[in-house]
This record gives sequence, C-alpha cells and structure tokens, in this order.
Amino acid sequence: MPFTVIALMMSAATLSATFNALIKGADDKLFMTILLTTATGVVSALALPFLSGPALASWPFIAVSATLSVGYYAVVAEAYQVADLSQAFPVMRGTAPLLVALASRTLIGEHLSWPAWLGVGLICSGILGLATSARSGSAKGVGLALVNAVLIAGYTCSDGIGVRRSGSPFAYGLWVNVLTAVPLLAWTLLGRRRAFVRYVPARLHLGLLGGLASTTVYSVTLWGMTVAPVALVAALRETSILSALAISAVFLKEKVGLRRALLACAIAGGAMALRLA
Repeated sequence: MPFTVIALMMSAATLSATFNALIKGADDKLFMTILLTTATGVVSALALPFLSGPALASWPFIAVSATLSVGYYAVVAEAYQVADLSQAFPVMRGTAPLLVALASRTLIGEHLSWPAWLGVGLICSGILGLATSARSGSAKGVGLALVNAVLIAGYTCSDGIGVRRSGSPFAYGLWVNVLTAVPLLAWTLLGRRRAFVRYVPARLHLGLLGGLASTTVYSVTLWGMTVAPVALVAALRETSILSALAISAVFLKEKVGLRRALLACAIAGGAMALRLA
C-alpha cells in the first residue's frame, strides 16, 4: 500500500478518535451526536456546489450508506451512555475491519495477500484485546458496540462499491453526510426541539470542529478506497484506537497499563504489515 495512503489514513484515524471523544465527554451524548452530524451535514452541503455530482450508478449505495450511518450514530450515542470510550470504541472499530475483510472477497471481489491478512489480523487482535482489558463497562455496552461493528462493516462495503462507481469520491461522501444529518436532525427537532435549541449555542464551536473532522475523515477514507483495497483501508482506519487510547488516558482519566501498551504495539505492527501488502 502506498505510503501516502497510510499517512493520510492514520491522520484521519486521529480525527475519528477525536470525534468519538467529543461524544463520550459530552453531558448529553445524544444531543452532541446530533450537533456533530448536523455540523458535518452543513459543512458538506456548503462544499457540494464546487464539485461535480456522483454518477447515477452510485446513488443506491449512497442511500444504503446514509441509512446505515443513521443507525450507527443512534447506537453510538447509546453505547457511550453505558460503556467507556476505551471499551466501546475498540469493540466497534476493531470488529468492523475483520467483517469487511471477510466480506470483501465475495461482495467486491478483492483477494488479499498474506501480509495484508497478517496486518488485518494484528490490528483486529490488538484492538479487541484493548477492549477486553477495559476495567469498566457493561454487557449492554459491548452488545451495542458489536451491533455498530456490523453497521460499520455494512456501510464500508457499500461505500467500497459505490465510491468506485461515483466518478467523484468526495461528492459521494458529502452527499452521504447530508443525507445522514437530515433525518437525525428532523427526528430531534420533532421530539426535543426546545431542549436541543438550548443545548447548541454553548457548544457550537465543538460542533463545527467535529463537523470539519468528520467530513475530512470520511472524504479521505473514501478516496483511499479508490486507490487501495477496501479491507486494507478499513483496517488501517481503525488505528484510530491508538489516538482514542491516548485521549482516554489524558482527557478522560482512564488508566493505561503495560498490557494496553503492548496491544497498541500489535496495532502498529499491523499497520507496518499493511505497508508491505
């Protein structure tokens, strides 16, 4: 895999961890999720006029990805209510690339080399090991994280096919962002409009920061899928757990011991294996 792809994906992974940390650290995780997705949709909508539209053949995949993304964000907010970032995030993000790797051969027709499988395996093992080392959490939190892993794998496979048919990977991602934000915001305004309107002003700067981060992460990921195998991009993206681990320790005050450090090294080794693929 080209070094440029790896560097950009690992940068995007850091932004992804920051996005999730904003949700976990919020006093109202559902409202923060809606604020972040709305900001992402607004940023995306503002950029769309400057890009050519996705090809017609990619629109069914845009619809599938947006639908699965709505479910993903709803479950994310609930998962962080009952589980630590250092537990839920590794489970959902660590299981997904393994599911994508298993499905990509059938759905996308990609065949991975042994270094690629080694990299995927190391990354998944390290991330899931970090999840089992979490000191706190709940069975419900792990269950919700596993549900989200399936949703992540679903929209990743959909994107892997759709973005290659779009002719415009960035416009493809921006449309998914917009179509994800609209139903989530509409649902919130219909049910809890006054509370949400009161919640937003003091946290608008966080919403804009998260929106820019999310738009960048998704755009870079989709571009990566056009130049590298989808399974490898999915696995490399989940090195975001390394950033999440640091954020958990520094900002959320969760303990990071030797075991977690060794598991983090396994993830780094997986990224190196992908470089050889």
